[in-house]
Formats: sequence, structure tokens, C-alpha cells
Amino acid sequence: MMHKTVRHGVRYAAAIFFAGFCAATSVGAQETSNRVGAQSDWSIFEGDNREQCWVVSVPTESIARRGGNVVAVRRGDILLFVSFWPGTEQMGEVSFLGGYPFKEGSTVKLKIGDSEFQLFTDGETAWANSPEEDRRIAAAMKRGAQATVVGVSQRGTETTDRFSLMGFTAAVEDAAKRCGS
Repeated sequence: MMHKTVRHGVRYAAAIFFAGFCAATSVGAQETSNRVGAQSDWSIFEGDNREQCWVVSVPTESIARRGGNVVAVRRGDILLFVSFWPGTEQMGEVSFLGGYPFKEGSTVKLKIGDSEFQLFTDGETAWANSPEEDRRIAAAMKRGAQATVVGVSQRGTETTDRFSLMGFTAAVEDAAKRCGS
């Protein structure tokens, strides 16, 4: 199980990302100081103490199904992260924020090319099971063109979110350098 500080860091990162994203997309607005770069579809952020870094992307497509039928649903922030937390084993931690509470005891399926991974869930977030699995996922993301994430909500709605991996390698290498991995 991951360190509690890291879990809170993902929520903090989500809040900072969306503040920066909203500022960056508003006409005439400036980006937050925490967003330090972007590579195609991925943004690079530093924490306030400059020891924590992460890359994050939003889905290019989201589909929700209930009973096999496509349905309209309301979701919160949907983000795919790779985070760097110096001084812990979590250098390159992969996480997914689904925008809804996941079904209790469920896993989230992450597919990248021919590789498939199972992420454990806690609330609205899913993580890899170990630092070794994080490394395997990140390696697959560097080779891949798209990541597909499938989860199930507490209400039984299955969601499929697709993320472009364009710019991922450059973004994650930038973040790793910033945080000294």
C-alpha cells in the first residue's frame, strides 16, 4: 500500500493542475507558477517545495456504459498522472483519478498497446501495486501511442477513458530531472 502523503499529493496535484489548466485556457489569463512545462498532450508540474514533480494529462475520449448502453454521466476531474516523490520508493508513481468513487474492492484496467495492468482503487483514485509495476507501466507508456483506462463506479457504470501518450516520454524525463531521480 502506498504512503498516505503520496495519496494526498495526488489530490493536491489535481487541484494545482486544474488551476493551471483553467488559467492556461482562459483568454488573456496566465498559467500558475506550478506548471513548468508541457510536451504535446502532457503537462509538467512542480510542487511548491520543488521536490515533488508530476506529469499529467486529460483524456481525449471518455465513454460511460450502464447495462451495455452508452449513458451520459457527470464526473469530476479525470486525470492520468506519473508523480515523483523524492526520498520515497515512489519515483515515477502511476495513478489515475477517475472522477467518481470506484466500486468497493474493484480494480481498474490500464491497457497500453499489448500490455495490460490492474490498478487497485481507493475512493476516486487508482494506483499500481508496487514501484516495480509503476516502472513497467511507465516503460509501456513510453513505447505506446495511447493508454486506455477502464473502471467501474459504485453505481455500476463502466467508464472507458483514452489518453494520448504523445509527449509523454519528454514530459516524464523532464519531471524526473527536476526531482533528481
